[in-house]
Amino acid sequence: MTLPSGRTTNIIAVATLLVFLLTELGGFLDVAAIVGGFIPARVGGVLAPQGLPFTWLPLAITPLSAALLHNGWMHIGFNMLMLLFCGRQVETVLGRWPLVTLYVVGAYAAAAAQWAADPMGTVPMVGASGAISALMGTYALLYSRQNVRPLGPIPASVVRVLWLAAGWIALQALLGFAMSGAGGIQIAVAAHVGGFIAGLLLTRPLLKWRFRTMAAH
Repeated sequence: MTLPSGRTTNIIAVATLLVFLLTELGGFLDVAAIVGGFIPARVGGVLAPQGLPFTWLPLAITPLSAALLHNGWMHIGFNMLMLLFCGRQVETVLGRWPLVTLYVVGAYAAAAAQWAADPMGTVPMVGASGAISALMGTYALLYSRQNVRPLGPIPASVVRVLWLAAGWIALQALLGFAMSGAGGIQIAVAAHVGGFIAGLLLTRPLLKWRFRTMAAH
């Protein structure tokens, strides 16, 4: 059965919103962040749950559980807005399963980038921003202008990816700098960059998957 265009994006958004409402109305946002957020220091076994009155989720699934958790109404609102805007457009082109693949890989790429940037970090990373950044990378590649010229031996398609990546990294660096003095607010800049680059790299393979699947039908 083929789902209507945008249906899978809507399902992801609704599931994420329900998890947020459950943790927000239940009053355990902070506990949920520690239990299910991605904590870089756990990767190397630096941080152990000794003395904690609860058990962490398995480390391997925390990039996904972290994408379901948000720390406030503004956080969930902005992320869901970007998810619905970019996700529906990307799903229209790629279809359901390539979209899900992109979202999941984006979540793990975001976690990996955050760990690489701060392997000893003990602050839980929560939010769907990394996974959504992957959608934004694909959206940018699909819908941006394509009049890019080759740069020496580098083909135009690669130059376009490099320009988009450079622009996103610069934007995230400025965002991180601007928010560095905003009382206690921490932006997972590396996660956003990791997710976006994953989206750029996956776009062409996922397009081939989509068209191969369509041809098979």
